[in-house]
Amino acid sequence: MVKKADRYKRSYPISWDQLHRDARALSWRLHDMDRKFKKIVAITRGGLVPAAVIARELGIHHIDTVCITSYDWQEQGQISILKEIRETGEDLLIIDDLVDTGGTAKVVRVMLPKAYFGTVYAKPAGNHMVDAYVTE
Repeated sequence: MVKKADRYKRSYPISWDQLHRDARALSWRLHDMDRKFKKIVAITRGGLVPAAVIARELGIHHIDTVCITSYDWQEQGQISILKEIRETGEDLLIIDDLVDTGGTAKVVRVMLPKAYFGTVYAKPAGNHMVDAYVTE
């Protein structure tokens, strides 16, 4: 017998235009905050495009990356840190495209405990791990 989860996997494809619109919407929310950010930390690879859009919208010129892998061909797997940043996170804005289970977010939160964390999209299992997102 084939399990229901094996038969059907939901996907919600996002166009580049939609990602751009949603990243700009996140930048507007961030712009309206009292907090000002000196640097963006993009979580690669998914956070690179939204970070570029948000950096332009907020006038932030300094972008760095944290490189973490947690997927093995569309399946959530073991987390590996490929490049980290060692700072408190003060005045930093972490950007990713999606928070899924929150595993990557948890690792980055330990790495940059005082940073503000924004994602464009959030799944219910991980949305509590970020400070701001545009849509579930």
